[in-house]
Amino acid sequence: MAFVLVAGGTGFIGSHIVQKLRELGHRVAVLTRDPARAPLPAGVEARRGDVRSAESLRSAVVGVDAVISAVQFPNHPVENPRRGHTYMAIDGEGTERLVEAARAAGVKRFIYLSGAGTRPGQTAPWFKAKLKAETAIRESGLPFTIFQPSWVYGPEDRSLNKFVTFARLLPLVPVIGSGKTKVQPIHVDDLAEVVAASVELPRAIGQTYELGGPQNLTMDEIIHTMLQTMGKRRPLLHQPGWLMKLVTAPLTLLPAPPLSPAAVDFVLMEEPVDNSAVLRDFGVRLRPLAEGLRYLSNQPRT
Repeated sequence: MAFVLVAGGTGFIGSHIVQKLRELGHRVAVLTRDPARAPLPAGVEARRGDVRSAESLRSAVVGVDAVISAVQFPNHPVENPRRGHTYMAIDGEGTERLVEAARAAGVKRFIYLSGAGTRPGQTAPWFKAKLKAETAIRESGLPFTIFQPSWVYGPEDRSLNKFVTFARLLPLVPVIGSGKTKVQPIHVDDLAEVVAASVELPRAIGQTYELGGPQNLTMDEIIHTMLQTMGKRRPLLHQPGWLMKLVTAPLTLLPAPPLSPAAVDFVLMEEPVDNSAVLRDFGVRLRPLAEGLRYLSNQPRT
């Protein structure tokens, strides 16, 4: 078994990766800016470090066999440049620092959670940052595995569950855009299972895996599936993307804006993924959306 450091291990995706690693018997540590306040399971070590500080990372990676980077900035995907919460500062430059610290410490594996659609030529800030991170990883000389997941959902996510809240509190569900944008939502436990398994899977070394759910669904189909699972009927109110950008522009002045014009583009992003390599190398079963949303049917109905 390996000793694995998870950067972003207190977040939505990272915490599920930590759980899967422990189920496999790995020793796990989590990189955190404030160990005293980190909500970690018993038996998981907290290591102080911040991807924005190269010095803090040098001691954080000492003695570990593998590093998994699943870092996201607060209030993702809404950037806050004033606080340094941007894709480039965290995903791009932050990953570069973490890779260099891992290389200097002799870490044996580096595993990175990138994003669906990351490739040269993309102009959105999240793509530029993730490509910078991927490039640093590939050029580091470290044995690596990169995952490019589609939209990740689960009981604690902050995106799909916004629609759940709308359905509970409002007589309708607002939707940005036409509702025809297609994505392949993947349950967080399916993603975490694959990432954790990659730590000791030799054939995953040097690979970049696209990863999404087994269904390519429109946003309207996703929300209708959600409503059906909740036992609710709500009409969908579609809001043009240009209008939402106009409305959200003033919100960027808030300390933690709920949405921004760039985040609207992020929501409307359409990047299909090919699961064939993951299915071939990991043999995982990817659950369809209706199955993944069963946690909603166990919640009180209002």
